[in-house]
Amino acid sequence: MSGSRRSAHAAGVRPVARHGRLRKPSIAMRLVKFFGIAVTVVVVSALAVGGIAAWDIGRQVRTVHLDNEDAVGDLPEISAIDGGVNLLLIGSDSRANSTYSYGEDPESELNDVNILLHISQDHSNAVAISFPRDLYVEIPECDDGDGGTNGPVRSARINTALLTGGGSAKAGLACAVKTVENLTGLTIPFAAEISFDGVIEMSNAIGGVPVCVAQPIEDEHTELFLPAGTHELEGMDALKFLRTRYGVGDGSDITRISSQQVFLSSLVRKVKSSSTLTDVTKLYGLAGAAVRNMTFSESLNSVDTMVQIAKALAPIDLDKIVFVQYPTYYASDGVGLLPNEGPATALMTAVLNDQAIVLSPPSGDQRSGSVAAPGSEAPAPVETAPPAEETPAAPGETAPVPTPTETPVAQLPGEVLGQSAAQETCSVGRTLADQ
Repeated sequence: MSGSRRSAHAAGVRPVARHGRLRKPSIAMRLVKFFGIAVTVVVVSALAVGGIAAWDIGRQVRTVHLDNEDAVGDLPEISAIDGGVNLLLIGSDSRANSTYSYGEDPESELNDVNILLHISQDHSNAVAISFPRDLYVEIPECDDGDGGTNGPVRSARINTALLTGGGSAKAGLACAVKTVENLTGLTIPFAAEISFDGVIEMSNAIGGVPVCVAQPIEDEHTELFLPAGTHELEGMDALKFLRTRYGVGDGSDITRISSQQVFLSSLVRKVKSSSTLTDVTKLYGLAGAAVRNMTFSESLNSVDTMVQIAKALAPIDLDKIVFVQYPTYYASDGVGLLPNEGPATALMTAVLNDQAIVLSPPSGDQRSGSVAAPGSEAPAPVETAPPAEETPAAPGETAPVPTPTETPVAQLPGEVLGQSAAQETCSVGRTLADQ
């Protein structure tokens, strides 16, 4: 893929960072990739699921009226959060204090998954943007958690932001947020970090996620071996599927993300199904797994806030929830990735303008780790909103200003890969013979 160099200034978006010379990956970094985590598990549900649970369970509670309870007065009802939401979910590769056993601890804490969730101001659409772990970006100066600072770093993999922040839960998460803000030009007031254990426990709590595999997945690094077909993945198998890189697509982080979106879209469909949202046991299990295994920003340290975000997110139609990956192209080393500025500007402009996103077919040299599921419908063509009807003004009156009948849409270029939550897709497996 070739990197576009179109300026971002004309669109009102901060240009992506292009500083410094790429550093050659060390042997240690290459080894870490063997155990690299992709805990892209519940970007649309993990952060809001605790709120959804509290909201839905609260509606099912049986109550008895007491004679003296009128003195309490009317309690305020929690409504959907006012305006839009920008929320960063990161997944750490740390095994510290884990209750499970899976592979050697790389003795580091890398933010190997970075997903930005944006909910539009009018709560009509949402987009989840995945940033590849191999993406080279500028990391700004960050607090190290001990009263000092680290950085700035002119060019480093995005998954080192936690370490630049000292690796602590508080400073590391804040540094990851600053890094994504610097790259995208967005303000991100909400953030959370999920652990290995969180992926396992949340997949257990929901009772598994159905995942379609188009060709067999064989990966000795994660010890995942799945034949073609549909599999109900939970627990360790779910974690292995989200981690596998060499067993899907072409073995790159790019195709791993699109394979992960197979899991994510299926998960969202299951979480939003009536069978899940009316199952109190599952709701309590999901909420408990989130609380036990996630670190939240102070802005999210409130059940009310989580409920507000959940109520903004829950009613959005599946076809208006879109998973994309930040557009990139390969650096000269053939391993690292750089921001593909033209498509990235188009993506971020659509996000800043709260436009519903519609994806184009992948451009010629784009590689994907997923394909459409057999019998699934192709994405509907883009339809622009019809012009609003104007009512003629009466003599002496000012004509009313027409209002649009639908949220405007943005047709993104083929370099922006992804899918909607409504699309049923299958992971493209890769056997040991092809590795």
